[in-house]
Amino acid sequence: MTLVHPMTGKWRITGMELWDSAFIDLLGPGYIQFHPDGGGEFGFGAVQGGLDCHYGQASIHFTWAGHDEMNEASGDGDVQLEEDGTLTGDIRFHLGDESSFTARRW
Repeated sequence: MTLVHPMTGKWRITGMELWDSAFIDLLGPGYIQFHPDGGGEFGFGAVQGGLDCHYGQASIHFTWAGHDEMNEASGDGDVQLEEDGTLTGDIRFHLGDESSFTARRW
């Protein structure tokens, strides 16, 4: 029997510490998505990545690999499910930026 984690699915990124909404939605609505199989993906601004997720009870830690504009990029991050049903988390670029973000279920 496969249990579905309460944070699987697609989430709309509604705010980020380092970037404004115009950048978040530069190439389409910013999002992060978690799959039941432990994978996922995200996209915001000119950044896209695939996720390798490790599920906790009310949190997910992930590593990611993808692209920032045309350059390879990678990093890690984590998210927590808040009492109001939103996600809060951080995304980190290897040897680069780190930003907190908020998201709501799409």
